[in-house]
Amino acid sequence: MTLSYQQQLKAKIDRIHQQFSEFHLPALEVFDSPEQHFRMRAEFRIWHTEDDMFYAMFERQPDGQQKTVIRIDEFPIADQQINRLMPVLLSALKADPILGKRLFEVHFLATLKGEMLVSLIYHRRLEPDWTPAAQQLAQQLNIQLIGRSRGQKFVLGNEFVIEELQVSGHRFQYKQIESSFTQPNAQVCQKMLEWACAAAEGSSGDLLELYCGNGNFTLPLSLKFNRVLATELAKSSVYAAQWNIEQNQISNIQVARLSAEEFTQAYQGEREFRRLQEAKIDIRDYTFDTVFVDPPRAGIDDDTLKLLQGFQRIIYISCNPDTLYDNLKVLLQTHSIQKFALFDQFPYTHHVETGILLEKI
Repeated sequence: MTLSYQQQLKAKIDRIHQQFSEFHLPALEVFDSPEQHFRMRAEFRIWHTEDDMFYAMFERQPDGQQKTVIRIDEFPIADQQINRLMPVLLSALKADPILGKRLFEVHFLATLKGEMLVSLIYHRRLEPDWTPAAQQLAQQLNIQLIGRSRGQKFVLGNEFVIEELQVSGHRFQYKQIESSFTQPNAQVCQKMLEWACAAAEGSSGDLLELYCGNGNFTLPLSLKFNRVLATELAKSSVYAAQWNIEQNQISNIQVARLSAEEFTQAYQGEREFRRLQEAKIDIRDYTFDTVFVDPPRAGIDDDTLKLLQGFQRIIYISCNPDTLYDNLKVLLQTHSIQKFALFDQFPYTHHVETGILLEKI
């Protein structure tokens, strides 16, 4: 039997209560999602038959070996503009053999602001006649369009979209680059940003942020602190974060291209990094009161956990309750939990995002 959205959400809440019960948690704040049209990204295979082609996804069979092709004519969990575009785009691709020939995948990236980027991925080399056909399609549908095949990438327009998020009365713009990570559920993302800003109320001094990505949390959190030093290793994310900072006219943020492990080494004086010198960043100039972390699913490494134990306040966003549970066993040696939140970023899946505010004991 398929569970309703509210039943699935309750199951996630029960799981979190049970998994973290030993930590004597404060009341769990729950931030739900719209039940439909919440995903701003969607990726489909294109399935070809003798006389047709359609969007497809795959369902793994109980034996774990075979997959069943599922035809997708509509995708209710995706943003409404993705659903409106899907049949129109498919019809155009079917009508033009230049665009439809050996098309393998279609990726959609939408924004609350109304922009759309579509990537067409092929299992063939794109010949010169592809570009004018694709340009006509992009103009006809008013979309940004990218064509990809092995060793080829053609960008018609921009390879990014601009998202606008509202956080506590402030509007922030974000460059979201094709194939780079962005939060897929923009409406829940806004709730996460507001929760993080509320958790930072009353802070003093400067903020250290590890794993900052494109500056998703960095921008609104910068309003709560004197200065922010944000770290990120991926070059494309650092570029997007710097663009976002400039676009939003924020002057108190510096971005260091370092991993969390590298920052720990630099902060403790174990290594010097030319990347910090070239960016004119002197860690010793900062007076950190709070650290914000949004680590990957693997959680936080041991050395960085030890570093976090020295901060007065830790705001931790987690995409994996299991690694958060393990990390808390260390952090609760020096800190106590003041706030705990669940964000249903991924409805109808087992994935859960959580947020925790910890204060030094």
